[in-house]
Amino acid sequence: MTTITETTLTRDNILRLFPDVAASAQTERPSAQDAQLFDGYDEEQVRLMEEVCIVLDWNDIPCGSASKKTCHLMSNINNGLLHRAFSVFLFNDENKLLLQQRADEKITFPGMWTNTCCSHPLAIPSEIGYDLPTSIMGVKRAAQRKLDQELGIPSDHVPLDKFHFLTRIHYKAPSDGVWGEHEIDYILFIKSTPTVKPNPNEVKDAKYVTAKELREMFEDKELTFTPWFKLICETYLFDWWGNMDEVTSFRETDIRRML
Repeated sequence: MTTITETTLTRDNILRLFPDVAASAQTERPSAQDAQLFDGYDEEQVRLMEEVCIVLDWNDIPCGSASKKTCHLMSNINNGLLHRAFSVFLFNDENKLLLQQRADEKITFPGMWTNTCCSHPLAIPSEIGYDLPTSIMGVKRAAQRKLDQELGIPSDHVPLDKFHFLTRIHYKAPSDGVWGEHEIDYILFIKSTPTVKPNPNEVKDAKYVTAKELREMFEDKELTFTPWFKLICETYLFDWWGNMDEVTSFRETDIRRML
């Protein structure tokens, strides 16, 4: 396992260590190994693993692209492969947070409760971004896209200018022996009361909760939660949530390392 540091996560090292990472966006061809790797998984979720993620260096600078599959294999993660992600926290007019339970069909972290929407900007011009302002705009566009795809929330119910970027979190977490996450995760808050029509291939359940109700959920031993959501809840969420009228005051440009 490679020790993940600023000196190891450079563009040159990434391109040398990971031949599946392209210096520019391209689609990987499915291999015979993929057939074995994805045996028994849902066909639509397997197709989504072909999406092209943004590969990063230590400082959140894009240095190439690779499939969602490549980015989420623990064999690559343990050698330092890092990609960009986002986590949306949507609150209604009562300041209740919309949670989703990931569908059992999901390849990573199936059946777990998590924040409103968590996914990846794609390595395409409208979402990639090369500095913090353009990267924030890229993840906002990706958030609109995924809120529609996962929860059936129309884009006009979540306008780009209503998303508030708070911070970036660098974390790593296994899902099982094969899959996991290693991300720089952009945290987005938004207040809206949209129509919600969950896609059953993505979302098993969805509900609004108060802060008290969420704490009670964490005490229920029968429920499981995604590692990034637990990490954010255990550190920052409840402080942010308790100061919703001034939430933009928590915005920061530094990356919070939680490795």
